[in-house]
Amino acid sequence: MIRLDNIVASYTTQRGQVNAVDGVTLEIPDSIVMGIAGESGCGKSTLMKVLYGDIGFPLSLRSGSVEYGLTNERSEPVTTDNIRREWFRHISYIPQSSMSSLNPVVRICDQFVDFPATAGRKKEVLAQVRGFVQKLGLPPESIDAYPHQLSGGMRQRIMVAMATFFQPEIILADEPTTALDVVVQKSILLLLLELQREMGNTILLVSHDMGVHYQVTDKMLIMYAAKAVEYADTDDIFQNPLHPYTLMLTNSLPTIGDDRARRGLPGSPPSLWEPQKGCRFAARCPIAADRCRREEPPLVEYTRGHFSACHFAGDVAGLKETLQAGPKLSEVAHDPSRLMSDLEADR
Repeated sequence: MIRLDNIVASYTTQRGQVNAVDGVTLEIPDSIVMGIAGESGCGKSTLMKVLYGDIGFPLSLRSGSVEYGLTNERSEPVTTDNIRREWFRHISYIPQSSMSSLNPVVRICDQFVDFPATAGRKKEVLAQVRGFVQKLGLPPESIDAYPHQLSGGMRQRIMVAMATFFQPEIILADEPTTALDVVVQKSILLLLLELQREMGNTILLVSHDMGVHYQVTDKMLIMYAAKAVEYADTDDIFQNPLHPYTLMLTNSLPTIGDDRARRGLPGSPPSLWEPQKGCRFAARCPIAADRCRREEPPLVEYTRGHFSACHFAGDVAGLKETLQAGPKLSEVAHDPSRLMSDLEADR
């Protein structure tokens, strides 16, 4: 569905330009839920903006391109040059904060029909919207309210409804459960999963919560300091990581019944203002060698569908035995369908 070719995206500041995404190249198949994880400032949200075509000062795409595997109404391929014209019809975006994304002085129903795709048929669209939001667990009259009259969970469901109403092939969800309580988080994630299975579209999900990724995603991209450091099926990411950073992220996930302290990552990510040499994780990596500080490792496919940017990917298994704390994740089944059964039980 999506092919990224050497994406370099930077922000212009008073100090100059800084690359927030630096040389990301990968292919994302269609009809999956793909998770993007990494520490704050690693480039996750910037990558999502590039994919959405939301590029404007101070953000710029310095090099690279995105192919979406889509064609528009004129049978032209959808690219980074024309993706903005396909918003909501072929690609949608669910932002982090629903309150700052909805216009506070405009009723939600008017924001629903403020799209080119609804021109000339607003009454028809609004009737469909009322039925659609009811399907998502909202009362039909909720779209007549102003954003501040709804709870945080209701506003986030409205954002999901806006992003999915036209059944786009690609949905970008940038931490859609931020600032919501755990019960509402679960309902939003279940809602996204149910819609994805009905529509067969592709969802890219950004989240800091590795437990969320483990339960709902099919593939994962791990980012660190603007680079893609590992990309594989979610099962492989958790059971057989090939990058020390990925291992340390998954090792921080709490396990029920294990009360031992989790090990944090020492140090902090490098400053992207400084020239980067070698592996960007080398200063924090327990298996780093002189080669890591001299040569930047490329993202290489070590096993079928499993990519890692580490000179010593084969040694990560030994590190796993050293750092492992608590029961192995293999004792917990990775099965997103369990969440769907939870949804049926809740109903």
